[in-house]
Amino acid sequence: MSNTIFDTNFTFPNQKSVYKGKVREVYALEDDRLIMIATDRLSAFDVVMPKGIPYKGQILNQIATKMMASTADIVPNWLMATPDPNVAIGHSCEPFKVEMVIRGYMSGHAAREYKAGKRELCGVTMPEGLKENDKFPSPIITPATKAEMGDHDEDISREDILKRGIVSKEDYEVLEKYTRALFQRGTEIAAERGLILVDTKYEFGKTKQGEIVLIDEIHTPDSSRYFYADGYQERQDKNEPQKQLSKEFVRQWLISNGFQGLEGQKVPFMSDDYIESVSERYIELYENITGEKFVKADTEHINERIETNILTYLKNS
Repeated sequence: MSNTIFDTNFTFPNQKSVYKGKVREVYALEDDRLIMIATDRLSAFDVVMPKGIPYKGQILNQIATKMMASTADIVPNWLMATPDPNVAIGHSCEPFKVEMVIRGYMSGHAAREYKAGKRELCGVTMPEGLKENDKFPSPIITPATKAEMGDHDEDISREDILKRGIVSKEDYEVLEKYTRALFQRGTEIAAERGLILVDTKYEFGKTKQGEIVLIDEIHTPDSSRYFYADGYQERQDKNEPQKQLSKEFVRQWLISNGFQGLEGQKVPFMSDDYIESVSERYIELYENITGEKFVKADTEHINERIETNILTYLKNS
């Protein structure tokens, strides 16, 4: 198996802090730039799995940066450069403490809530008579509070966000507008690839100049769910599972092995063969989502490669 990057411990010139999320590690510099490193960690049910997935960080970083480039005309983003396949460098922002989740179809968490008898999600009413993976009449925004590493994200309504002062009304209206615009563009990009963008999440921050910008990942298999468009309606009509591109296959494997991130549950053993199969599935996701062949970066000395590429960029920028 290829080497993976599971943890980093770099010290860069003018570095002032390090934040370690579930998957990404963010180094803040004194000049208001951030270095974001996409590790090969795998998170499911808000729990970080004990083994890394080869090339996963590269895949997520490269999809996210491609998607940011293809949406920059409608929503500003934080990105300045990508000096390494696993690295993005951009403007330092104060992140909003909510994730803007938008759903075009009743799948995943929404479907689980619906099956449990709930007809309201984050203050938004879901129509009666839907079955799993049906399309909503129009996309719904179901925000979540952002969790620290190892904690669970929590559903929250627009009303609670405003009432608790998590985001101001003026800013929240911009977040909603940007979320809908990005989802529409993401839907169009997916359709060109024969895919359906089912649901996704976006994260935003505010620059020192007060501009709201898109941060973190966008339209990746970790943050989004895709269906294959071909055969979608036939599968719905026959009550068959949808053929999908997302990390839902990992969640389903975990559920079938008795793990949903609940207290007292243990992460099931992941064999090298299973880890390799997950890596291959992520490569398949990359190629389907981008329409390009995936080129594996050299992972023999992955930490050294990343450090060298970042230092070279900082020296020349």
